[in-house]
Amino acid sequence: MGKESPIGIFDSGVGGLTVVKSLLERLPGENFIYFGDNANVPYGNKTQEQLMTYAVNILNFFKAREVKAVMVACGTHSSVTLPQLQGHYHFPMLGVLKAGARSATQVSKNHRVGVLATEATVNSRAYTREIKAIKAEYQVFEMACQRFVPLIESGVLSGEEINHAVREYVTPLLDNGIDTLVLGCTHYPFLSQPLKEFVGRDVELVDPSLETIEELKELLIQNDLLNNAGREPRREFYVSGHPEPFFNVGRLLLGDMVRKVKRVLEKN
Repeated sequence: MGKESPIGIFDSGVGGLTVVKSLLERLPGENFIYFGDNANVPYGNKTQEQLMTYAVNILNFFKAREVKAVMVACGTHSSVTLPQLQGHYHFPMLGVLKAGARSATQVSKNHRVGVLATEATVNSRAYTREIKAIKAEYQVFEMACQRFVPLIESGVLSGEEINHAVREYVTPLLDNGIDTLVLGCTHYPFLSQPLKEFVGRDVELVDPSLETIEELKELLIQNDLLNNAGREPRREFYVSGHPEPFFNVGRLLLGDMVRKVKRVLEKN
């Protein structure tokens, strides 16, 4: 493991590409391997045991490729499996949960924060715990959004079906007087535009990926692992399911950077 070793990034599908986008902006010289576990998407309705199996398979995949760090670019895994698996591998691991909670407390003025997340993340109450650990007086309102991930994975990013889902999930949070809305699943920044249009100017959207990449940068600097070789970075994309849907939606966000998607691992 050295400076030019890749960073491993994983999610249930295309959602973690929002984190990749932030990585490209802040750390453009880094090599990375992205794994989208689209054979098992969505994660929100999976049991903790299933999620643990998926996580271990993916982390072993990264271990075999000698990554220098892993970005858990998934709100569900950051909430459910990362706390149990941290320290079990030789490479450091970062999730998006703590960064999202910290950003929310920095942004909110009325101390009322809404969180959109998967069912598994909401059931874990992880965001509520993390936000209250920072600011005990904050009120946190979490909403499970079962329809968002399947729509995004199929490439539906706008239109009446999306707008209807946004109204359904966000209205109860607005009724609770939130002034900050955390996108607690990395898929959800794909819907930033319809979300912004619905909540208006008085509610701030929080994308945890930006703060998470800053954490990663600090970690790499502290461990003298920041890649400063100056060579053309290597970017690899893998999935556990069919490559074509990932390829098509991935190019909507990252353009022709997604040139080839390889299939590995079988569905559990």
